[in-house]
Amino acid sequence: MIREANTSDAAALAELAAVTFPLACPPQSSPEDIAAHLANTLSAASFAGYLADPDITVMVIDIDGGLRGYSMLVARPAQDPGVSAALTLLPSVELSKCYVHPEHHGQGAAAELMEASVAHARAGDAAGVWLGVNSQNARAIRFYEKSGFRKVGTKTFRLGGSVEHDFVMERAV
Repeated sequence: MIREANTSDAAALAELAAVTFPLACPPQSSPEDIAAHLANTLSAASFAGYLADPDITVMVIDIDGGLRGYSMLVARPAQDPGVSAALTLLPSVELSKCYVHPEHHGQGAAAELMEASVAHARAGDAAGVWLGVNSQNARAIRFYEKSGFRKVGTKTFRLGGSVEHDFVMERAV
């Protein structure tokens, strides 16, 4: 079942992020940088803050009380000037995170989560959804293209001491 997360999900979201985030990182990412990102951005306290923010919605795949995937939608204008310049569908919602536990890869769970995320953005009167994906993450890029996203620009993402290069992708809702 896909549902909106609530504050009681914060710890489970952090546990899921600890499994899924490293899978999206480029191979050269250091374990220390990944651990720091998890601690600073994807901790239970961080998720509690996201869940309390009225501009952020976290959708979860909940199977028998266990979280198996999540997405995070941010309904405010892009802060990065390069992203803002690349977007063509406004107002736009950022799909900040979209991860599924590896045990559920290849079973359609990610497509269902994406469909629910786009439907949520549409219900909020967005014209488009955008995301940043690491330029080396071929599997994710294929999934996003299959989900209707197209590359519209680039941006950088700092992971600890390294600067990663992301594609900015966008789709209509």
